Amino acid sequence: QVQPVESGGGLVQPGGSLRLSCAASGSIFSRNAMGWYRQAPGKQRELVAGILSGGRTNYANSVKGRFTISRDNAKNTVYLQMNSLKPDDTAVYYCNTYPVPGVGVVWGQGAQVTVSS
Repeated sequence: QVQPVESGGGLVQPGGSLRLSCAASGSIFSRNAMGWYRQAPGKQRELVAGILSGGRTNYANSVKGRFTISRDNAKNTVYLQMNSLKPDDTAVYYCNTYPVPGVGVVWGQGAQVTVSS
C-alpha cells in the first residue's frame, strides 16, 4: 500500500491562506479519485474535498467557496488551496482515496493546520 506525504500546514491568522500538498510514489494518485480529509481534536475525521481523476470536484458545505482542490497527475500530487481560513478549520489534514479512503492508500502523518490570532 501507498503512504502519502502531506505538507504545507502551519499557523495562520483568521482570514489567511495556506496551500497543502500531498504526494506519493507510483501512479495511484493519477488513477484514482483523491480527497482531503481533516480531523479536529475530539472529533471524527471528515471529508473536506474530493477530486475525480478527470478533475470534477466536490466540497463539504463548510468549505465551499473558500477551499479549492486540484491535482497534478504527472507529479502524483494533490493540492488543497485554503483561503479565508477560520478557527473552525483547525485540524490535521490528510489525503487519501475518495470517496472511500483506504483503497490502496494508508493514512499518512497529516499536515497540522492551526488558525488562531
